[in-house]
Amino acid sequence: MTATPVPPRSRTGWFTPDDCRLEDFRAVVEVETPLAEFPHADAVEQGVLVYGERYRELAGTAEGRREVQAELARALTDGPGVVVFPGAFDPAVVDRATQRFTAMIEEQRAAGVSGGDHFATPGANDRVWGALDKLGVRDPEVFADYYANDVLALVSEAWLGRGYQVTSQVNVVNPGGRAQRAHRDYHLGFMDREQALGYPVHVHALSPGLTLQGAVAHVDMPVESGPTLYLPHSHKYPAGYVAFHEPAFTEYFEAHRVQLPLRKGDAAFFNPALFHGAGSNVSADVRRMANLLQVSSAFGRAMETVDTTALSAAVYPVLRARRAAGAGERELRNVVAVAAEAYPFPTNLDADQPIGGLAPQSQAELVHQALQEDWEPDLLGTALAAQQERRRSRLG
Repeated sequence: MTATPVPPRSRTGWFTPDDCRLEDFRAVVEVETPLAEFPHADAVEQGVLVYGERYRELAGTAEGRREVQAELARALTDGPGVVVFPGAFDPAVVDRATQRFTAMIEEQRAAGVSGGDHFATPGANDRVWGALDKLGVRDPEVFADYYANDVLALVSEAWLGRGYQVTSQVNVVNPGGRAQRAHRDYHLGFMDREQALGYPVHVHALSPGLTLQGAVAHVDMPVESGPTLYLPHSHKYPAGYVAFHEPAFTEYFEAHRVQLPLRKGDAAFFNPALFHGAGSNVSADVRRMANLLQVSSAFGRAMETVDTTALSAAVYPVLRARRAAGAGERELRNVVAVAAEAYPFPTNLDADQPIGGLAPQSQAELVHQALQEDWEPDLLGTALAAQQERRRSRLG
């Protein structure tokens, strides 16, 4: 990852507040995003790479897909750190998911539940935590249509490789909702300054490679509705997980951030170390809804727990029917990658031993086996429950 030089005393060890120098930060972010270095992007808008039509045909072949993914990985490391895909999601599918998310919010309000926000005034926004499995269990048809999306799979694998896990939080910024403070994201971005200072320099460098951030627009988002604010190239500043807490860096962000309007179905993906934040909604009537996607490496732990056993059982009949009707293997695998746990650890190796390999069968592999062998749903449900029981820790 291209970055400003780290002071000699901090190449190993820990950052200190003195390592946060605004002049160093400016040297990193005050650069152009050269379109010529990203030949599969259609345009650069306010320093952000936009991928529209140019990449699509190439991404349809295995070799071409790797080429596009390599470019996306460069865009998220050496490039601006943020990419936008216009029309990534079918607006009709988005509308169906929006209906479900809206119902969840209404249920929360009726129950007197208010979803908090990490970086905005409590109560200003509506938030649905754990929206991934809530959607899949309530409406597996919508879930399968939504997460069959190949742009999500393309970018997630480009950044994280195989075995990634998706979590989803729905955020609605209502008219009058104020902007979030500029921040970085999970893991170190969800810590205060003193906590972040407790992690060594190499962890600050490694952490962004464990997570991909994304957002899907569920309504048209003109600038006045407050789409996400970004500071391109800011992910390349080594001490950024400490610096974003400093007022001088906040002021710089507010003076130099960019903001792209989005249409329903557009998606943005960005390096979690990018300085960003939701914008203020100064519109009169736009309830700005986004599905915030956090995709985690198999080598890390996700922010939310997901009941992948219930989710896999709920979605399986839909996938089985679609496979029988001729659905493509990639489409089915994209859904399983989101619905099921693709990494076999942690587990109880006394009961869940690796037979015929170095690792036990993962939940995703079990679902794929059921699809290939055309199991009845009850058979998969029994197998999923047995697998979950094997993985459970037992003391004594």
